[in-house]
Amino acid sequence: HRRGDAAHQYRAGGSARSDRRSGPGIDQGRALSDAGGAMIDSLFPFAATTGPITVRVSVSYLPEQSHPALGRWFWAYHVRIENHGEAAVQLLTRHWRITDGREQVSEVEGEGVVGEQPLIAPGGSFDYVSGCPLPTPEGGMVGTYVMEMTDGSQMLAAIPAFPLVAPATAS
Repeated sequence: HRRGDAAHQYRAGGSARSDRRSGPGIDQGRALSDAGGAMIDSLFPFAATTGPITVRVSVSYLPEQSHPALGRWFWAYHVRIENHGEAAVQLLTRHWRITDGREQVSEVEGEGVVGEQPLIAPGGSFDYVSGCPLPTPEGGMVGTYVMEMTDGSQMLAAIPAFPLVAPATAS
């Protein structure tokens, strides 16, 4: 079955942003890379690189949005899309494959992310936060973005597979 996009996309206040507008005197992207890969890897434990595009994901279970007694568990995921190429790229569409703990698969497709089709400058990145409800306490997500290059060509950028696992609770 197919889930509606509204259930999978919400915008947390100010979450979607582009690093092209860094604070005064601070290049946030460079500060993170200069600190070494270990820092970014701990912030975003799931990553996939396709050509010049790296997609990083962190995920958090949200107990306040979950209702296990009603068969609903909810996670937020933070995605960072980095452009390591020499030309801007634009995210056109997304495709998610979401699997719950009963191996039921949902495919979600749509234009952009959180209502945007961001243009990501060379060396820049775009972050957004979205969410996923499941009828089981565990599952996983994986997907792709269609990215358009400045010459009009398109490429598929991999979104890394990541688990959705609720913490164990005493019954």
